[in-house]
Amino acid sequence: MGVIEDSEPPLKRVKEILEELKSLPENSSIAVPVSCSLGDQMARPLTSQGDEEMIGSQGVIKKAEFIKLITKALYSLGYDKSGALLEEESGIPSHSPVVNLFMQQVTDGKWDDSVVSLRMIGLSDETIVKSASFLILEQKFFELLKMEKIPAALDTLRNEIVPLHVNLGRVHKLAACIISPLQYVRLGILGQDTEATQSRSKILESLQKLLPAAIMIPEKRLEHLVERALDVQRGACVFHNTSDRDLSLYSDHQCGKNQIPSQTLQMLEAHNDEVWFLQFSHNGKYLASSSKDQSAIIWEVKENGQVSLKHTLSGHQKPVLTVSWIPDDSQILTCGLEEVVRRWDVSSGECLHVYEKTGVGLISCGWFPDGRGIFSGMTDRSICLWDLDGRELECWKGQRTLRISDMAITDDGKRIISICRETAILLLDREAKFERLIEEVDMITSFSLSKDNKFLLVNLINQEIHLWSIEGDPKLVSKYKGHKRTRFIIRSCFGGLGQAFIASGSEDSQVYVWHRCSGELLLALPGHSGAVNCVSWNPANLHMLASASDDGTIRIWGLNHVNLKHTDHSNGSTHHSNGRS
Repeated sequence: MGVIEDSEPPLKRVKEILEELKSLPENSSIAVPVSCSLGDQMARPLTSQGDEEMIGSQGVIKKAEFIKLITKALYSLGYDKSGALLEEESGIPSHSPVVNLFMQQVTDGKWDDSVVSLRMIGLSDETIVKSASFLILEQKFFELLKMEKIPAALDTLRNEIVPLHVNLGRVHKLAACIISPLQYVRLGILGQDTEATQSRSKILESLQKLLPAAIMIPEKRLEHLVERALDVQRGACVFHNTSDRDLSLYSDHQCGKNQIPSQTLQMLEAHNDEVWFLQFSHNGKYLASSSKDQSAIIWEVKENGQVSLKHTLSGHQKPVLTVSWIPDDSQILTCGLEEVVRRWDVSSGECLHVYEKTGVGLISCGWFPDGRGIFSGMTDRSICLWDLDGRELECWKGQRTLRISDMAITDDGKRIISICRETAILLLDREAKFERLIEEVDMITSFSLSKDNKFLLVNLINQEIHLWSIEGDPKLVSKYKGHKRTRFIIRSCFGGLGQAFIASGSEDSQVYVWHRCSGELLLALPGHSGAVNCVSWNPANLHMLASASDDGTIRIWGLNHVNLKHTDHSNGSTHHSNGRS
């Protein structure tokens, strides 16, 4: 790292370097002979002689590699004494002596020595040698700049980095750093306040990724293998519905059906007629339901999982078709059957505004993603957007919707989704003024948008549920069968961990649950005495599912190992149950 005297001014020499670089093609490369010495041969990994000891029940794990990974993990976790002891007791060092020397030299900033040691490692791929040398010498260059040793930095660039003929575009930028020293901060290598040890640690990580794993074991390699094993087990678990913190290394992971909500924990009976719709709030703390009895109800989900009545929302003159939660869950919309949309305060239960249009009925409702406006489908098949005070902002006329109440808007506010024909769903891009259609084979009765806005769950009159990908051109992904639907609008939903399950109501009074990816029917849950019109899975509680039925009740489903004593509340609106009836 000594400074080499040069009588030429630094700026003049930089210009000369840039001229030399311009004369070279971008992909130019020259062969640099790799030195071959006894040290090279000693540093090379030993070739397998066919007698390497294998361990494990299937005999596919190399003992030496396994021990090296354990040793590396011990060092990474800070157990240096244990790592050193394992190396000594097993006689299997995690790295060869020359690699250990190389790593220490990089850590200590002995750049010239580390370049020499790099060649002693015995890498057969000259491209890797050059790329690794470039990383080392670039770090040397930046540290010289930081110490304001401009002539030495220039010498490193001209006589060590340039002859490598590697990443010439980067070399141009390095040369510019000498003219403007602060330029090196923009290159993201060494900020003015960055400690040299911290930066050298990052260079060592980059070298570990560049060099073959047999030479330098990648950081956290054992952890990575264990995580991959857990991923495989989780992916193979059909009923997987537990958080990652419940995974254990002590045994192979396998969820049973008991991880799917399948037992009635509560029956909510405050409605006086058929319950047509229900939906949990985004934070999972509330549940809203709407009914043929012209009311909607806000239920509160307590911390212990119990659900209790919070507000009954009265004011509609017709049955309430649907409800919709504002993104922050502080307000809620209710839509009457071809009537009006009402906006309510969740905390007080007060009606804040009524949205209506003369001569036209409203049949659906939803919120802008920012909560500053609402949208609704109309009986004249148009879609209208309002601000919170009821001023109309936009209106798309024509065949944009049917007299079916399902509408959705993506989280970015760009696309509005509605049923525009009996067998088609409209994907309307508000910004690009572009329309796409999902064409189905039979009449569509309802749909549900996934949390990530990438998939649409479509219920058909032919007793099938179709899963569509709506990224780019719509594509049919999966089909779900088994439930019954002949006369009524039946709704389905996504749910569980990562929305890995599909749940649906059914006219045979049961709730059906499928595995989303495989399409396998997992459960059919009896309990209701009338058609199940709608289901909703709590987004904050993987083990809570709600269903609404023509029998006038709402059932709260949970895990079947929960055993609650039968209790009747004095107001007669809630029943607790430890069974399915």
